[in-house]
Amino acid sequence: MIQNNILAEKSIDFGARIVRCHHFLCKEKKEFILSKQIYRSGTSVGANIHEGIFAQSKPDFISKLSIALKEAGETSYWLKLLYKTDYLDERLFTSLHDDCEELIKILTATIKSSKENDL
Repeated sequence: MIQNNILAEKSIDFGARIVRCHHFLCKEKKEFILSKQIYRSGTSVGANIHEGIFAQSKPDFISKLSIALKEAGETSYWLKLLYKTDYLDERLFTSLHDDCEELIKILTATIKSSKENDL
């Protein structure tokens, strides 16, 4: 259902960055609780996008991308909290958060477009 792989590729790249961030938080900052939360939500974004690629129907596709959008929103929250509590410096936070916001924008546009095509 996805016309091109830009969303899929960006979600894999973002997921890989989240995995590295989790590793950094555990190893360097000795932070295990918040890092697990961002690991779960951040990698779930791409997993749901990829499930959407193999959706059985347009409503299923929209549902999977909507879940990915919710997970991206949650990831944005954890990034902000990690930054506000000084676990992430400004450079790392800004870079990850910008990538997360880009995924949110693409997901929002894709969901909206998919819903409009049903009309």
